[in-house]
Amino acid sequence: MSKVDQPLLFITAILILTGIFILSSASLAISQKNFGITYAYTMRHLIYVFIGIAAAFAAQAIPFGFWKKIALPLLIFSLILLSLVFLPKIGFEHGGAKRWINLYFITIQPAEILKFSLIVYLASWLNTRKLEEKSLNRMFVPFVIIIGLVSILLILQPDIGTLGVIFITSCFLYFIGGGKISQLLSLFMLGLVALYFIVQAAPYRTERIKTFLNQNQNFMGSGYQINQSFIALGSGGILGRGLGKGIQKYNYLPESIGDSIFAVLGEETGFLGTLIFLAFLSAFLWRGIYISKKSPDFFGMLLGFGLTAGIVSQATINIAAISGLLPLTGIPLPFISYGGSAMIINLASVGVLLNISKHS
Repeated sequence: MSKVDQPLLFITAILILTGIFILSSASLAISQKNFGITYAYTMRHLIYVFIGIAAAFAAQAIPFGFWKKIALPLLIFSLILLSLVFLPKIGFEHGGAKRWINLYFITIQPAEILKFSLIVYLASWLNTRKLEEKSLNRMFVPFVIIIGLVSILLILQPDIGTLGVIFITSCFLYFIGGGKISQLLSLFMLGLVALYFIVQAAPYRTERIKTFLNQNQNFMGSGYQINQSFIALGSGGILGRGLGKGIQKYNYLPESIGDSIFAVLGEETGFLGTLIFLAFLSAFLWRGIYISKKSPDFFGMLLGFGLTAGIVSQATINIAAISGLLPLTGIPLPFISYGGSAMIINLASVGVLLNISKHS
């Protein structure tokens, strides 16, 4: 057994440090407003980072085959947690969405745990069958049922952004596991039909689509966030205003420490800074693929590919949405945005990848 993959360790450390510095700057105004001190969110973020590092350290020490043994109980546990958000006094609602569980001393987001547990379960499930039997009843129908159950719970919250990440990651895993393209195309068409009805069911979603198609309309309404993001990204120029010198974070840019933090990064580090960040994100993808391909067994390969795809696809959707290439989704930027559950789960996922690399 060899040492953990050093390049992945280095890349992750750079992404974490980038997140700490950018969040420290992005949270100045909102921290002062909500807590009366400048770095309240930064201190909380550091706590999440330390817990995440501990989770990564533990995960890299656990043989990755262990996850295969607890795949089903882990998925059931995460689905139970996801259901608890709808219970009074337990579920915590913010901005019209019920996505959190309030444990009084801490608030957790079960959807982040579900991302991890579903990848583990699908990797185990596909590994068990090894897709030698690709009949409609044995493979595709159970896969659709699993995704359908998860989708219903996420739609009810609602958390369409997370649903998009899970859908993409799951389909990617199914394909890597040997699934037929024709089956995935039919599922994609079914997803488009379902998405149409989901959008039509809520006026604000329809407004988001209209804003995406015409981003200059309703500048002070539904188009406010995306246009403020454009201003931040554009005013950064080539080299940026300088770390801590951005303007849009001062009560102009909504969710400056959440899903809009890439705009803060662009304003303060410029086009060059965003390119460097994208280069490190691409390097993360490269190492994840490399580790997965070198895995000693099929389960490790699927697990590595799934965890890598989950993190990178979420980052891609976030960046594309803030850049106006996709409708705004409300999902955080991995390793950068403020959020405890996401940071801990992402770093735990890195820990699992590091353990796979030890057995390569």
